[in-house]
Amino acid sequence: MPVDHYENFPVASLLVPRHLRPAVINIYRFARSADDIADEGNANAETRLVQLNAYRRQLSAIQEDACPLSASDPLAGIFLPLKKTIQTHQLSIEPFFDLLSAFSQDVQKTRYADDQELLDYCSRSANPVGRLMLQLYQADNPANRSLSDAICTGLQLTNFWQDVAIDWRKERVYLPQSAMQSCGVTETHIAEGRCDEAWQELMQERTQQARSMLNSGFPLVHNVGGRLGLELKFVILGGLRILERLEQLNYNVFSRRPTLNKGDWILLLGRAISRRAST
Repeated sequence: MPVDHYENFPVASLLVPRHLRPAVINIYRFARSADDIADEGNANAETRLVQLNAYRRQLSAIQEDACPLSASDPLAGIFLPLKKTIQTHQLSIEPFFDLLSAFSQDVQKTRYADDQELLDYCSRSANPVGRLMLQLYQADNPANRSLSDAICTGLQLTNFWQDVAIDWRKERVYLPQSAMQSCGVTETHIAEGRCDEAWQELMQERTQQARSMLNSGFPLVHNVGGRLGLELKFVILGGLRILERLEQLNYNVFSRRPTLNKGDWILLLGRAISRRAST
């Protein structure tokens, strides 16, 4: 299992109440398709930004209770159901705009100076997903939002550290430049797949940061309870297990991408039953 903050949507999961499944799928379709505009294919930056701006216009139309799309419009399959979902569940429009802001940033920005810059990006690329889920489940309050943000950012960071080599091929480095410099790591480490002591020190710090965030958000499992709580528990435990895998590989993400297998899922089931979060 790769940890991806969009694949961690409980899409069509049996744990999602039947009446919420269409809404979850509609939100996911928006986020996944917009993220693909920023990441997939061979389009140049200008084309990607134009396409993302088309998404913004449709969100603005929904905000104004418009969205004048014909059924034949290529975006109709995304935005007509999304409009219904937003109106039916009285969802805030801001998280959708935040996601587009992050996707546009991915097109234009490929390096992060420090944690402040990176966490700001996560606040728009990952945290809106959790906030929308809280709204859907009518569990949205300041305390739960803070816990959800910790989980979503922790998952996003886990995904970054899992995918260092993949992101490098996209000419992106999410590791903060200040942290790299502090540990004596340069981009040559990534280019050459060099997993020396300096690299291991850097990745150990980054792994612990992600783990701390995931564990700090774990109380949300109990706050929301029910099916959402169970879904959250597996998502958090899956993220923590990926971080364990990183450590077992001595942070050599260049030779092997850490993923979860059937044995890991059996382990996670046991941890879920025992309500164990920390590893």
